[in-house]
Amino acid sequence: MKQAVVIVNPHSGKKKNKEQIDTSKCLSLFKRHGYEVTYYKTTYPGHITDIVKELPDNINLVISVGGDGTLNEAMVGNFMRKKRLVIAHLPYGTTNDVGVMFGFGKNLYKNLQLILSGVVKGVDICTINGHPFIYSAGFGKFMNVPYETSRNLKKKLGKTAYILKAIRDFLSRKTPLYEISYEVNGETYHGLYSFALISSANRIAGIPHFYRDVKLNDNAFEVAFCNLQTKRDIVKSLIYLRLNDITKVPGFYFHKTNHIRIEFHDKLKTSWCLDGELYHSGDCVYDIQIERGIPMVVAEHVVNQMFISEDDRSE
Repeated sequence: MKQAVVIVNPHSGKKKNKEQIDTSKCLSLFKRHGYEVTYYKTTYPGHITDIVKELPDNINLVISVGGDGTLNEAMVGNFMRKKRLVIAHLPYGTTNDVGVMFGFGKNLYKNLQLILSGVVKGVDICTINGHPFIYSAGFGKFMNVPYETSRNLKKKLGKTAYILKAIRDFLSRKTPLYEISYEVNGETYHGLYSFALISSANRIAGIPHFYRDVKLNDNAFEVAFCNLQTKRDIVKSLIYLRLNDITKVPGFYFHKTNHIRIEFHDKLKTSWCLDGELYHSGDCVYDIQIERGIPMVVAEHVVNQMFISEDDRSE
């Protein structure tokens, strides 16, 4: 039989209405698809990384169960391996941006069905100084909200916890501008920016259609720099963002690329946010690029929307 490993983050998502992945119903589903399954539950931050990097090479499928940060930990472990394993993700977090993008909904059992009948695709995964992230990396204004919002509040309020944290920070904190130089697509830029977002996603922070026509295997990611600083301008930009994709919001500067080098001339006052989790390296220079063809499972119904055909891939 094929071998599947399921790794559950028991701290993800809301506390109530928890479904269980290890029920007889789910076990029967694995069996019908020819899988023998082994379950793990994480007990400390980074545990899923340790599990994935030590798994034997004969594992056919690894399923992480939790939020976007849980999937990030699984991918970090996969990048530590000589032989990459096939990764799937059962979304069970607060925003579940990656899960929605990969075609999954809110019902755990239906999502498991979609995974076991899904498609393995080679996905472009971005790295920042060698550290992988699945769909987003950012610094500056609001980027601290996901990792500074308390876990208990997220369990009680879900997405509302992030909104309350963002409002509190918006009203109480000044918006600093960072002096930055960056190189992208053969050009060098220099300026003052309040935040930046590097992403390969059509949904970020629960906002759908953040970018239009995103593909996950086109050897490119999107970059947005912002120089807005006043509360009035930030509020106006958020209103624009609700009505349009981010490329039409005033005060933003965009690039589409497969490599960018960013140098800070100021010390960051908050750490980077990678897939909703804190990333702190202490570096002044960040090199962001793509590693192609990382095997991941997506629901079959999103393949045409989220992937270009192999014949159209740019190398």
